[in-house]
Amino acid sequence: MNRIDLTPIYVLHTRPFRNTSLLVDLFSEKYGRVSVVARSARGLKSRYQNKLQLFTPLLASWFGNRELKSLGNIEFNGTPLRLNHQNLFCAFYLNELLMRVLHKEDSYSQLFGYYHDALISLENNHDITKILRLFEKRLLTALGYAFHFEKIISDRYYHFDYQHGFVVCDDPSKFLGSDLIFISEENFCSEKVLHSAKKLMRLALAPLIGNNPLNSNIFFKH
Repeated sequence: MNRIDLTPIYVLHTRPFRNTSLLVDLFSEKYGRVSVVARSARGLKSRYQNKLQLFTPLLASWFGNRELKSLGNIEFNGTPLRLNHQNLFCAFYLNELLMRVLHKEDSYSQLFGYYHDALISLENNHDITKILRLFEKRLLTALGYAFHFEKIISDRYYHFDYQHGFVVCDDPSKFLGSDLIFISEENFCSEKVLHSAKKLMRLALAPLIGNNPLNSNIFFKH
């Protein structure tokens, strides 16, 4: 039987299962997205009481050979992050995005660090728009969909095609090369660059997210 002992994780999502249990989606540093059942987690004397919280660094153990594992021990691996108002909605967006695009049990160790850094930045009230665009860009890279900015010319316009990347065009409503260069450098130096970055990330993420809109978009436009 496959057993994992106390590895760093964050909880992405929980939902009730049967009478007193929970289905929990974990994001693990070493093992990617893992689905587990936390048995009797909703019971009054549950050993998981107040531990399966979102945005809290945890250590988790689980076991099992099937796609749905059984959750073992849970320990705190840091203090819960203090997120409020828009910052909290942004964090929900990150979780929903990961739930939608990550394949189960594929390792994304570098992405785990990016996610942790994004939550820390949100807790510290940094510019939330920059935080989201940076995470989206790094998420796409981790998934194997990195942008190729190498041949971008600053004064040319470009159309973005999901399969072919950036294609030169004469349409000023598309992406200006200089904005793309700033995005490639992760230098979100102006509202114009941030607007272009948001537009670009939406185009690149759309095929991965699918036709069903993210629930977080209903409550907060990010």
